[in-house]
Amino acid sequence: MSFKLSDMTGGVTYGRKVVNSIISLAAQEINGVAGLQGRGCRTEVAGGNINVDVFVDVFAGENCPDVAFRVQENIKRNIETMTAFKVDVINVNILGVSSKRAPVKEVL
Repeated sequence: MSFKLSDMTGGVTYGRKVVNSIISLAAQEINGVAGLQGRGCRTEVAGGNINVDVFVDVFAGENCPDVAFRVQENIKRNIETMTAFKVDVINVNILGVSSKRAPVKEVL
């Protein structure tokens, strides 16, 4: 399935995988997000607006509302910068907590 936006000059079609990839990458860029759960995200398009549900795990000790807010901001910025969509709603669903973080490598 794909999403199509049209105006007087023509149209642009975005594959669902493209939009989902933008959302997934934007969510995983946020410190505190351990990863995505299940299908990762769900999208619904109405006209030129997009609604997003994203399903994440966070690291133990993180402030969940703060992580969710940063995920929302980053998804909105990426979607509206990389596509012609306007974001209507972003629901961040925190489904789990992970205690394992990747080790930080020191740069000498």
